[in-house]
Amino acid sequence: MRNNAQHRKDAVLGLVVRHYIQTVSPVSSAFIADEYEEEVSSATIRNILAELESDGYLTHPHTSAGRLPTERGYRYYVDFLMHEMNLLEEERLQVQQEYRAGIAELQFLLEKTTEIVSDLTHCASIVTLDGVPSAYICRGLSYIAHDVGISNIEKMAQILKALEEKERIIEVIQRDIHKRIKIYIGQETACNEFDSCALAVSKFEMRRGPTGRIAVLGPTRMDYERVVSALEYVSEVLHDIV
Repeated sequence: MRNNAQHRKDAVLGLVVRHYIQTVSPVSSAFIADEYEEEVSSATIRNILAELESDGYLTHPHTSAGRLPTERGYRYYVDFLMHEMNLLEEERLQVQQEYRAGIAELQFLLEKTTEIVSDLTHCASIVTLDGVPSAYICRGLSYIAHDVGISNIEKMAQILKALEEKERIIEVIQRDIHKRIKIYIGQETACNEFDSCALAVSKFEMRRGPTGRIAVLGPTRMDYERVVSALEYVSEVLHDIV
C-alpha cells in the first residue's frame, strides 16, 4: 500500500495530467489546491509539484509557473492512475448500428472500424489484419494536423510520411503485446517520427473472420481513458456482432 506522501503525489500528478489533457494549458498550484480533496496548504502543494518535477514526472515552460506532464508522467499515469471508463450508452448503440448496417464486406468492416474509432477518440486510427500485409487502413489524419498545429508543419509532414510507409507501421503495430491493449508513449513507439505522440494498440478477433490490430495515434496528451474504452468496446463488438 502506498504511504500518505506517495498517495498525495499520485493525487496531484493525476490532477495535472487530467487537467492538461482537457485544457492543453500548464496547470497551476492554485488550481491543484482548489481541486485537491484533502485540506493541504499551498506550500505543501508547491512542494509536491517540485518533487514531481525533480523526479521527472512534470516539467514547466519557462514563461509559466504552471506544470505539464512529461513522457514519464504520462507513463506513470497510464500504468497506475488511469480510471476505468465506459462509453455512453448512446455511443455504444451507435457503434452497434454502424456495424449492423453492412457487415458483409470485409473491406467495409475495416474502413468502418477506423472511422468509428477516429470519431470516438478524435485521433488517427489504423487497422491491420494479421498475416495480410496489404490490409492497412488509416483514417482521421485531420486530427493529427489539429493536434500538431500549424506552427509545426515540418513535424506534421514527418508523421504523415511515416504513416504512408505501411510495412514499417504494420511492424510497429503488430509487435507482441501480452495485454489486450498496449500503450506506447513518445520514444516507446520505436518510431522517431512519433516521438511526440502516443500509440494505443488493441487486438481483435472476429468470430467468423480474421484477427488483427486496431491502433490509435494521437498526442501524448490524448484522453487515455476514452481511447482505451473505445478500443475495448470496438474490439468486443467486432467479436460479438461480426
